[in-house]
Amino acid sequence: MSQTLAERPAARPAAVIEAALNYLGPVEGRPFTYTYLPPAGQPRSNIEAAPHRVAIRDLRPLAGQVSLDREGFAVARGASALRDFDDEAAIRAIYYPESARILQAATGAARVHIFDHTIRRQAPGAEDRAGGARQPVARVHVDHTEWSGPQRVRDLLPEEAEALLRGRVQIVNLWRPIAGPVRDMPLAVCDATTVAPADLVASDLLYSDRRGETYQVRFNPDHRWYWLPEMTVEEALLLKVYDSARDGTARFSPHTAFADPGAPADAPPRQSIELRALLFHPA
Repeated sequence: MSQTLAERPAARPAAVIEAALNYLGPVEGRPFTYTYLPPAGQPRSNIEAAPHRVAIRDLRPLAGQVSLDREGFAVARGASALRDFDDEAAIRAIYYPESARILQAATGAARVHIFDHTIRRQAPGAEDRAGGARQPVARVHVDHTEWSGPQRVRDLLPEEAEALLRGRVQIVNLWRPIAGPVRDMPLAVCDATTVAPADLVASDLLYSDRRGETYQVRFNPDHRWYWLPEMTVEEALLLKVYDSARDGTARFSPHTAFADPGAPADAPPRQSIELRALLFHPA
């Protein structure tokens, strides 16, 4: 198995499509979502979507130029050695180590700690987490926040946390189709240089045993969106969802699944795996 960051492709015209992305609508109080059946009388979430039609640009002509530290995302190419993504033990034994190598090469991190993964299989009309099944998230969001990024270190590596947090810490997702090409509910990524701090709204993600925090995202016409048309299993997107650095580098990369208006009606339902990792750099 050989994995590389995307090399500069041959020049070709960039495609642009228009599609509706679900941003954060008006909300009373702090946004929240329960990951389990909520207490009696409490809604699962108070978040309402506000769809906005935006231009989404073909990322392929720029795949060798974008970077995690500038735009907040990057493209890696190369097939996984794993063939059965229903085998949890094989995911951890094969896919985790090869993904760690990709992430280390992309960031120069001294240490990569992969802490979970999610497999999503699109079932039209199904609610995410209903019955345990995970669906594509068709809502603009960032997986971690200024608070929850460091908190994940404290949750997962409590004995080392304070020493690790003295250095630079990143959280990067690695997103890959497990069947392709992806035409149904592909992933769109937002150039972090076009995102203002006021666009990001902290939201509670409530588990039975802990509280997480994500960013919901308000619409801003300055946002610049990209997607990889017909993404294959030999391609992966790297998304930076937290960075402790405050030197102008990208820190939070919004992303969302979306309905491609050009997708054929009989497109196979999307199947994908996303893996999340803490990346540590010495102080």
